[in-house]
Amino acid sequence: MKRQWAMEIIAMKVSREQMGENRRRILQEASRLFRDRGFAPVTVADVMTAAGQTHGSFYGHFASKDDLIAATVADALTGDGAAMADIEAWTDAYLSPLHRENPGQGCPMASLAGLMRHQTPEARAAMAHGLDAHIDRFARGLPGKDDAKQRRAAIGRWAAMVGAVILSRAIDDPALSDELLRETRAWIAATAPQVASDPAHHA
Repeated sequence: MKRQWAMEIIAMKVSREQMGENRRRILQEASRLFRDRGFAPVTVADVMTAAGQTHGSFYGHFASKDDLIAATVADALTGDGAAMADIEAWTDAYLSPLHRENPGQGCPMASLAGLMRHQTPEARAAMAHGLDAHIDRFARGLPGKDDAKQRRAAIGRWAAMVGAVILSRAIDDPALSDELLRETRAWIAATAPQVASDPAHHA
């Protein structure tokens, strides 16, 4: 009897772990598909097929597609900021043709921000929370000791970076697309010393 009970406990644990892994896989594939194709064209069936699961099992994890979108946005924008250890290298990689041409593996904000206006309050709240946390991490990686000035610099720099990628993907003029990325990198490089020379940095 005790052995049967123990086996049942183990089975329940494995089941919970498998459910967690299945959910993680769904969110991962949903994030990739949404970033690559947008929200509207991607169906629940598309996501579940990509995740290697049945359509029917979707409702064991999410109440609706809107619920999935909100959860995916929240999950995609979770990070510890480790990639920002070298801000300049990270900026160069962000403003690169490789990033522009691979939205499915790229920044979720650059891929999804323009679509959020039509999403649920829950999804928009997830975007707001993720953006605020990202700006905070970004600001901490910039030189200086004045929190307000660092945050202002992070917001300006991040808005320029995301905007440049969005615009570079929106047009069918390769030369202009490359120029947008190149000149945004140049503008950031030109303005970065002003951040570094902030009197608060030397206080």
